[in-house]
Amino acid sequence: MKIVVTSILVDDQAKALAFYHYVLGFEPKHDIPMGRHRWLTLTSPNDPNGVELLLEPDAHPAAKAYKAALKQDGIPATSFGVRDIQAEYTRLCAAGVQFTQPPTAMGPVTVAVFDDTCGNLIQIAQKH
Repeated sequence: MKIVVTSILVDDQAKALAFYHYVLGFEPKHDIPMGRHRWLTLTSPNDPNGVELLLEPDAHPAAKAYKAALKQDGIPATSFGVRDIQAEYTRLCAAGVQFTQPPTAMGPVTVAVFDDTCGNLIQIAQKH
């Protein structure tokens, strides 16, 4: 068994696609109309046949409260691995990304947390 799709709840799929593609650098994989919403996935540019990130609409009544509670408590919705966290932090800051936590060493990893503009905090992590 393996993970093939994982999702992140977003408040606006078009805005999320722009952020995750043009700012973070993920590549669009599927964009299939599904009524009011879309089956909208992206992959890592280094692994186009790998795990897909689904930009899931937060239309379910529980989704908005769940996202707000996580964000209020400073809990990231997900974590992405990076090779050079300082370089990514610098690149994303230059692109206007708002960080809630700069790169911080935490034992065997260094992590940073930013706002994805779609209702979530996202962590990036570099293993040492």
